[in-house]
Amino acid sequence: MTKTIRLTAAQALVRYCANQLVEIDGERLPFLAACWGIFGHGNVAGMGEALYAHRDALPTYRGHNEQTMAHAAIAYAKASNRNRAMMVTTSIGPGATNVVTAAALAHVNRLPLLIVPGDVFADRLPDPVLQQVENFSDGTVSANDCFRPVSRYFDRITRPQQLLRALPRAFRTMTDPADCGPVTLAFCQDTQAEAYDFPVSFFEPRVLHFRRPPPEKAQIEAAIALLANAKAPMIVAGGGVHYSGATEILDTVAATHHIPVAETQAGKAALAWSHSCNLGPIGVTGGTAANDMAAKADVVIAVGTRMQDFTTGSWSLFKHPDVKFITINAASYDAGKAGALAIVSDAREGLQALHDALGVAGATGDGYDDVRSAWDDAVDNVTAPPSGDGNSLPTDMQVVGAVQRASNDSTIIVGAAGTMPGEMHKLFRAPAVGSYHMEYGFSCMGYEVAAGLGVKLARPDADVIVMVGDGSYMMGNSELAAAVTMGVPFTLVITDNRGFGCINRLQAGTGGAAFNNLLDDSFHVNDSAIDFVAHAASMGAAAVKVSTIAELESALADRAGDIPKVIVIDTDAGPSTEAGGSWWDVGVPEVSDRKEVQQARAEYEANEADERKIPV
Repeated sequence: MTKTIRLTAAQALVRYCANQLVEIDGERLPFLAACWGIFGHGNVAGMGEALYAHRDALPTYRGHNEQTMAHAAIAYAKASNRNRAMMVTTSIGPGATNVVTAAALAHVNRLPLLIVPGDVFADRLPDPVLQQVENFSDGTVSANDCFRPVSRYFDRITRPQQLLRALPRAFRTMTDPADCGPVTLAFCQDTQAEAYDFPVSFFEPRVLHFRRPPPEKAQIEAAIALLANAKAPMIVAGGGVHYSGATEILDTVAATHHIPVAETQAGKAALAWSHSCNLGPIGVTGGTAANDMAAKADVVIAVGTRMQDFTTGSWSLFKHPDVKFITINAASYDAGKAGALAIVSDAREGLQALHDALGVAGATGDGYDDVRSAWDDAVDNVTAPPSGDGNSLPTDMQVVGAVQRASNDSTIIVGAAGTMPGEMHKLFRAPAVGSYHMEYGFSCMGYEVAAGLGVKLARPDADVIVMVGDGSYMMGNSELAAAVTMGVPFTLVITDNRGFGCINRLQAGTGGAAFNNLLDDSFHVNDSAIDFVAHAASMGAAAVKVSTIAELESALADRAGDIPKVIVIDTDAGPSTEAGGSWWDVGVPEVSDRKEVQQARAEYEANEADERKIPV
């Protein structure tokens, strides 16, 4: 006879989650490190009571905004290379829909996140309940259906015993190399409180296994045949290199076979900047070394990357008329892009198989040392501290340079949206593998502050420096207060260029008039005068305003402490790094009275001709 234990559905969910383990460096740890929660009437009674009872096994952290607490959880998973994750729970209504943006971010970036929002009553007797979204033609729909397109697995729990099927599927999804992403278990609030006699065996500790699918022999043989005739091969390293632990074999392949490596935003710091084969960033925010090599490459090995438009320059970057693509990706969806020879496998296993097959006399690439050196010089020029006192309003490039000089081998630099991703991707010299954390798949403003908290929780010994513009800071800053109360220190550099400087430059670049991006060019009655130092200090952070790069470097040198330190500096919204970069397909109006737009359209059409018409 099966031994059972009577639990509510919420108690069963939490107990099961607490007993899903991973083994890291010989130590067994819960896969879910914690649960972020904001309680409301849809989860406080059921989930709240269950989390309280298991608070030692599965700690609960209180967020200030559902979206940003989910961002903290996602950053934790990313900084853990997907080996660990976190859960978030919310009430129904706005608490749930606030997480939809974060779910999309996790989906795009292939990152694990367990979302447990409250839902309407399964028995429907009290309908419509507070915050319920009613569909006039479908009685089964709730606000949580918004999660369906941004979840890798979605389920609605209307009966306790459904957890026996839903929870194993949820964890299989979050630990699957190809299907990894957010899981949503919409949890009807009456079901949370209902009891069921669950099998005791359901809650036995279980060590999760991360699959490493090997490549097929035929795929490797076909790839070797392509590389045998390659004159200018290159590797594009994506985030999958980090997630699969493939950085060491990437180093070996590049160094042994003299194949240069370019890094996407997610793949940056797969090799240290100083590595002799590292050409640096590629694409729209890339450098001249990688982009020049991409233009002449005849075989491109894309490892663990989605090959999105910022990486490919909207498919205008690879100009060799006979260029061939080899993809190594655990997800066949991504591996099949660009009409590539697809190696559907774990990145580490795929690179190892390529290395073994190439042997000692493998493919050789050369002729990139000079462009790498030239790119180094370009970076030096724009990141150097200003000479004399003539730099009254620093550039973002100079700010990156100051942060660079303050960094060490334990530094992890964090960013997301706006001006900083481009400048950081181009200019930050990652001192060590894993020292760069950028969310640029979804380019989500408001991610940065919460991400600093999540990264520091995942990597407590790291020196975490977050760089964020004033526009993005205004969109999501409340988890700074959570970091203060939790005693999680990191450094936050706020560059105040009075608005959305990045999009302002794009607006100008496409011929548009300055409009609705910078604060002074937006509708206003009173001038904006936000005191970011006072704002950060009001949440308990140590905050200071600096005026020059020298003052910034001094403030960065004194960043130790047990609470977050915020450094605010005014910057010039105009300049950006001119070197490097590539075309990006942003539609310019065909009809306009503005001569600037007409000129931009002509340039657009000329560039569009270089856009490769290939399957993606």
